[in-house]
Amino acid sequence: MDGILDTAFWTTILAIIALLIMSAFFSGSETALTAASRGKLRSQADRGSSGAQRALTITEDSERLIGSVLLGNNLVNILAASLATSLFTRIFGESGVALATLVMTFLVLIFAEVLPKTYAITNAETAAARVAPAIRFVILIFAPVVSAVRAFVRLILRLFGVRTDPDVHVLAVREEIMGALSIGHSEGVVEKEDRDRILGALDLADRTVEEIMLHRSQIEMIDADLPASEIVALSLRSPHTRLPLYKGDAENIVGVVHAKDLLRAMYDRREVAGKEDLTEFNVTDVAMEPYFVPETTPLDEQMRQFLVRHTHFALVVDEYGALRGLITLEDILEEIVGEITDEFDVDERKRIRRTEAGDWLVDGGMTIRDLNRETDWNLPDEEANTVAGLVIHEAQTIPIQGQVFSFHGFRFEVVARKENRITRLKIRPL
Repeated sequence: MDGILDTAFWTTILAIIALLIMSAFFSGSETALTAASRGKLRSQADRGSSGAQRALTITEDSERLIGSVLLGNNLVNILAASLATSLFTRIFGESGVALATLVMTFLVLIFAEVLPKTYAITNAETAAARVAPAIRFVILIFAPVVSAVRAFVRLILRLFGVRTDPDVHVLAVREEIMGALSIGHSEGVVEKEDRDRILGALDLADRTVEEIMLHRSQIEMIDADLPASEIVALSLRSPHTRLPLYKGDAENIVGVVHAKDLLRAMYDRREVAGKEDLTEFNVTDVAMEPYFVPETTPLDEQMRQFLVRHTHFALVVDEYGALRGLITLEDILEEIVGEITDEFDVDERKRIRRTEAGDWLVDGGMTIRDLNRETDWNLPDEEANTVAGLVIHEAQTIPIQGQVFSFHGFRFEVVARKENRITRLKIRPL
């Protein structure tokens, strides 16, 4: 026994312990660097953390990072297992192989895998910042081998028709944020209103003006050929500040009159020129030039254009130049913060209400997105913008009053219809 417990024995034991520590380091580093939030690391780096900055740098090429860490981890694990097998074989003979396998499996599992990874995943950003300098050195050492392995792996994958692009992230940042918000809301950490606001802002680039514009059938317009006194009366009675002016045909928009400009012109006419009579007053002189936008314009681009042009009002046209509707800056902001109402707006809450039986009475012109936001449903809005449009699309006809449909897990009943337009629906989840 004394011959066995010699210097070589203790040296092997110390070498195995050192290799297990290195294995724990590689395992924990891999978990920390892959689980760490790049947003949090960026915030720490901006506050002066050099470790966080190094962690950001080495995680930019995730393939090289994972390859280097796995290479180091496998090297130390295999070497530790080999030394343990040699040691146990020397002590117990041939049965030492099986014993070494059991012992090393237990040690590697507990001390080199579960323990360091558990710590790393619960303190991802802190651990990533601490291990980044050492891992950066490991990547530099293993760079030639990792590059060769990457080339070999890609060659094999190409043989099976798989193309790899190291510059493509597994998940886009936008999808990561959306997923995190959904999980946070389901766990009660993120409020529904906060989730809706952030998701609304993220969706602006994917949505177009056509989806949220006020349809031309609902636009209040003023005939520029009407007497000035009548135009003033119509402007004062309207709940809207800006009204389009047309001549002859409603398609022929010649300007947009602002109530404040109109009243200022009347005041100047009376106080400066001393004229009370509006017979010679031409409303087009105070009207703004109409601003037309295509219906396919993304909402984020349209919001930028509003800010650049210092205007809040635009008329929407299709590819043939025909008037389709209008959109305001407020409409876009409502996609982010929800409905914005003032003392002149129609009470939007009347557009949807819950009955005592648990059904939802919904205005047919309400957008599917607003309905989903209000009720937390997931009705599809790819084929139609409004709830009435969704029913017509699914029914492939214009339903009559009282007709009932079931699709997408909901029951739709047509409560009211005006001409060819569905004005009221009763909806209930099946």
